[in-house]
Amino acid sequence: TRQVLPPGVKLIYTQPGEAFSLYVQIALIMGVVFAAPFIMFQVWMFIAPGLYSNEKRFAIPFVVLTSIGFMSGAAFNHYIAFPFMMAFFATFNTPELAFMPKLADVFGLYTKLLIGMAITFQMPTVVFFLAKMKVLTARFLLKNLKYAVLIIFIAAAIITPTGDMMIQAIFAAPMLGLYLLSIAIAWIVGPKRLRGADDEDDPKRPTEPPKQTVTKRPRDLYDEMDKDLR
Repeated sequence: TRQVLPPGVKLIYTQPGEAFSLYVQIALIMGVVFAAPFIMFQVWMFIAPGLYSNEKRFAIPFVVLTSIGFMSGAAFNHYIAFPFMMAFFATFNTPELAFMPKLADVFGLYTKLLIGMAITFQMPTVVFFLAKMKVLTARFLLKNLKYAVLIIFIAAAIITPTGDMMIQAIFAAPMLGLYLLSIAIAWIVGPKRLRGADDEDDPKRPTEPPKQTVTKRPRDLYDEMDKDLR
């Protein structure tokens, strides 16, 4: 954060224990990030009793994918989204208008964005398991792409603290990329039977001409019955 602030601008704190609590909160967040595999394993152990025996074999993919998604979202927020947003806010700093960000407010915003990005980056994991359970298909996701783009930008507008389109695009871009990645994941891991059904439903797929049925005359049927009796 300090690297993107204008020269001479520093973070301030107005409460005696505000700076000390910052270090405690940073330690807690880092602990949660590094303990993500263990936390996700405990989540799996909580939901596993309600699953079928063939679904319980997804324990390792669940822990690995959710941990990767959580860490990827945290990294995206830390290195791209949050610094870019702070740099945008700092552009309003002028000799007549001083930018003096408060420590608690800045870190509170950082924490909210971190949680939002960590949840957003779970999208491929959710699609992976829904496709495995035959609940979701790649064709359904691709068919509703235009609605997904609308929902993504609405969600980005809710998450971002400002109405600037540039900031919204920074948050909407990874969501859209994750949605497209989810389409590929659903097509790869989805059952082949469902993928074949999707291909059959494709209107561009050439259709085979119907087979002609040959009707037999009564005389032909009588001759066949006579042969069987002999």
